[in-house]
Amino acid sequence: MAGTFDKRYGSELLKNPIYMSGLIVVVISLGLVTAKGGLVSGIGILAMPFLISYLYIVFMMPKVGIIAIYLLNFTAIGLSRYLQGVPFGLSIDGNFLLIYAALFFSNFFKKVPWKNAKNDLVLLSVIWYGYALFQLVNPEAISRVAWFYAMRGVALYMLFTLPLIFILFNTKKDLDQFLKIWAIMSILGTLKGIMQKFMGVDAWEQAWLDAGSASTHLLFGKLRVFSFYSDAGQFGAAQGHVGVVFMILGLSEKRSKKLKIFYFITAILGLYGLMISGTRGAMAVPVMGFAMYIILKKNIKIMVLGGLMGVAVLVFFKYTTIGQSNYSIARMRTAFNPTEDASYQVRRANQRKLSAYMASRPFGGGIGSAGNWGLRFTPHTFLANTPTDSWYVMIWAEQGVIGLALHLFILLYILFKSMYLILFKVKDKEINAIMCALASGYFGIMVASYGNGVLGQMPTGIMIYSSMAFLFLGPKLEKDKLKVQDEIGNELKQN
Repeated sequence: MAGTFDKRYGSELLKNPIYMSGLIVVVISLGLVTAKGGLVSGIGILAMPFLISYLYIVFMMPKVGIIAIYLLNFTAIGLSRYLQGVPFGLSIDGNFLLIYAALFFSNFFKKVPWKNAKNDLVLLSVIWYGYALFQLVNPEAISRVAWFYAMRGVALYMLFTLPLIFILFNTKKDLDQFLKIWAIMSILGTLKGIMQKFMGVDAWEQAWLDAGSASTHLLFGKLRVFSFYSDAGQFGAAQGHVGVVFMILGLSEKRSKKLKIFYFITAILGLYGLMISGTRGAMAVPVMGFAMYIILKKNIKIMVLGGLMGVAVLVFFKYTTIGQSNYSIARMRTAFNPTEDASYQVRRANQRKLSAYMASRPFGGGIGSAGNWGLRFTPHTFLANTPTDSWYVMIWAEQGVIGLALHLFILLYILFKSMYLILFKVKDKEINAIMCALASGYFGIMVASYGNGVLGQMPTGIMIYSSMAFLFLGPKLEKDKLKVQDEIGNELKQN
């Protein structure tokens, strides 16, 4: 009988013809697939063991899938510039489906708290997605393929994200993890933007500019920084969002000194990222976001200080020429004089044309009929060739006045209920401060979406939908915290 020392390991296995033959078959197969399908196919095969391991981990710990979604949410578009042909965007959809599948099968072994998703916020997301489904039978819609791609950012990610937060990612620890991932990825985004500004773009980014994006990202010989985001508009709005949320978190009383410093650094880098993006419409994010924070705090001193700061910013940009030699400042300044801006006049003209076209189309032209998806799938149509330039104008063009009214109702309902919870329900200072930050950032993005189509794009869309869920979870988080404090107090009494 062969002993333990007779077993073969590693390279010794290759002395066996069976193992050697198997290795040769694998190498030849990999070579053929790579030769026929390209480098991406070969990388796909090499990645299979890692993908299988990842599937196993997500089924065992579904929260890992949520973290992966947040990471992909920031990096998917940037990666697609380097590995063309790989559907990184669809990988987010795949992760959502994987997490839901993991929850479904785990339900056979332990109870999944599906009832946590039974609330008004999830109901609103179902109604909104139901209207998006209705758009499939809109007689004006031409391309069902365009609908599939466009409806993901418009409605599907909201429908997928909200229940997962309530069911799976609903503790204070989860909220803190969400904020830290958001901060770290945003810092990396600004650092990448700084590299583009001072060191120039790399070969892959230059190829993206040469393919048509230079017309909107190279103005007067100056680069509008886009980092690893979809474009400069999204980068600017997302970084402005970060500046608002993390500046307010940094001002929070109930935080450690190290964490406050980390959040202040995140906020400052975010606001700097907004400036170098050259995105004028994104200025609305910090302006309106901090205005909302002033209202939520109900503090006379903060209101006066905030009002003075607001006036100072207005005077600096609108009534002075200080720093005009700096391109970023000069471009931001044009946002305060929109009537004198040629691009503003073009937008108004486009909206007048759309108004005449939409008068007889209360349900719009169909999801995916306008913007980039329209140019890709139905380039010959009126909507595809009329820039919308705004999230709300895009919703109006694609889903009509009925869709726009429904969408605004949902957004405003979420905003006003969040304000009610902050002002009258949640008393814990730490939880309340986080809710103030999320609500202020949400309002800033809402307002900025009038000038740019940022709300449903990556990464802003999923961060906003997650923020909505955590805002509605505020009372539950406060209750959990009080429960823990009571348990600790009881233990101390017993000891």
